[in-house]
Amino acid sequence: MIIRVWRGWTTPEGASAYQNVLSEQVLPMIEGYAMPGFRGIKMMRRDVVDANGTAEVEFATHMEFDNLDAIKAFVGDDIETAHVPDIAQAVLKRWDARVVHYETFKA
Repeated sequence: MIIRVWRGWTTPEGASAYQNVLSEQVLPMIEGYAMPGFRGIKMMRRDVVDANGTAEVEFATHMEFDNLDAIKAFVGDDIETAHVPDIAQAVLKRWDARVVHYETFKA
């Protein structure tokens, strides 16, 4: 299994709006693709302080796929490119332009 990890940040005031966009629009859109090899998505958030001492809210998504081919079917050949829908960009302060992938294993 491969985990695709991406992060984005909002202002504290924009966090609820972004969480609503994720829950009500982005997640249903992703699940609606009915992609072979897509196993699910987890969304997380935490309060943080940036390098300048400004409060932010960090969001992370972990998408689970069977393998890299399933990710390619979702995003194309450049699997590290982040795909951030316009509706999400509208409420984010900043985001990772690239994602990272982790292969899972049992210890």
